[in-house]
Amino acid sequence: MKVNLNLLNSKMALYGDNNEALAKALNLSPQRLSAKKNNTNGAEFTQTEIQIIKERYNLTDTEVVEIFLS
Repeated sequence: MKVNLNLLNSKMALYGDNNEALAKALNLSPQRLSAKKNNTNGAEFTQTEIQIIKERYNLTDTEVVEIFLS
């Protein structure tokens, strides 16, 4: 699963978030979040993490698909 980084980063910026803040909200290290965002070594977001991101940024179902299932 390849993450749409442009869309995710734009939503983060819209809400004034950075990697460190989102990592903390997901209970991840910033390095682990970066690995998941960049799909490094097979790192992927879990369904729970996607749900937290959806709620944090008030994402629609369509936006979730665009970000995480593109």
